[in-house]
Amino acid sequence: MPAWAFAAIALVLLTQSTFLFLDARKRGSFPWLWGLWGLIQFPIPLLVYWIVVRTSLFRKKQG
Repeated sequence: MPAWAFAAIALVLLTQSTFLFLDARKRGSFPWLWGLWGLIQFPIPLLVYWIVVRTSLFRKKQG
């Protein structure tokens, strides 16, 4: 595998992890868990995060 492919994979994982960490920290939902999980695989953590945190399917009722 060429070196540029490893660099591309590392860039994708780092970008995903950073996005998950920052967004989870903003929403208060376990940022370190999402950030670390985002570093080890792609795209499952992003999809699960989108379903669990970003959609209203699992949100707590406010009010």
